[in-house]
Amino acid sequence: MQAHGSLHRRHAHPAGFTLPELLIVLCIIGILLAAGVPSFRAYLQTQQVITASSQFLFALNLARSEAIQRGARVDLAPRDGLRWENGWVVFLNKNGDGRPQFDAGDELIYSYDDRIPGLQVATTLSDKSYPYIAYNGNGRPRSNLSVLTSQWGSWQFSLNGKERVVRVTLAGRARLCNPADDASCRFRGASSSNNAPDNH
Repeated sequence: MQAHGSLHRRHAHPAGFTLPELLIVLCIIGILLAAGVPSFRAYLQTQQVITASSQFLFALNLARSEAIQRGARVDLAPRDGLRWENGWVVFLNKNGDGRPQFDAGDELIYSYDDRIPGLQVATTLSDKSYPYIAYNGNGRPRSNLSVLTSQWGSWQFSLNGKERVVRVTLAGRARLCNPADDASCRFRGASSSNNAPDNH
C-alpha cells in the first residue's frame, strides 16, 4: 500500500517594497537629512575659517623667515591693497615707492587667493595707514614709516559666527587661537581704520 505524503503549497511573496513602506522610508531619510544638513554646513564653515586663518599664519611666518634669510624688509599685504578677504601676498618691496602694497616692480614671494564666500577679516593694527605687516631683517615687525616703530595687531577671521584670531606681538611672534576656547584670544576691534592696536 502506497503512502501518500501531504503536499505543502508554498506561497511566493513579491520582492521589494510596497508603496506605503517606500513612503515611510523616504520620510525617514528626509528627516535625517533635514537634521544633518545644518550640522554639516556649520562644520564646513568652521573648516573654511580654520583653513583661511591657518594659511594666513603660514604667510606671516613665511614673511618673517624670508626677511631674516634675506636680511631685508619683507611685507605681507592684501592682494588688492585693500581687503584681506580677497587674498594676500608676501613680497619684497623693490620698486622704491615706499608703500606696503604689492605692485609693479616688487618681487612676489607667495600669493594666496582662495576666496571664501561670506568670510570677513577684521583687524586691529598699530599702523592704520595701510593694511599690512612688515618684518625687518632681524625678524621683528616694523611700521612702514620707521624701522624703529613696531607694527603689530590682530586679524579676526569669521564666517557666520565661526571665528579664529591670528595675533602678532611686538616681538613679531604670530599665533592662531580660538576665542571660544581661549579668553586671552578675544578680538577687540572691528577694522584697521578706527581701532586701537591689540597688544596681547
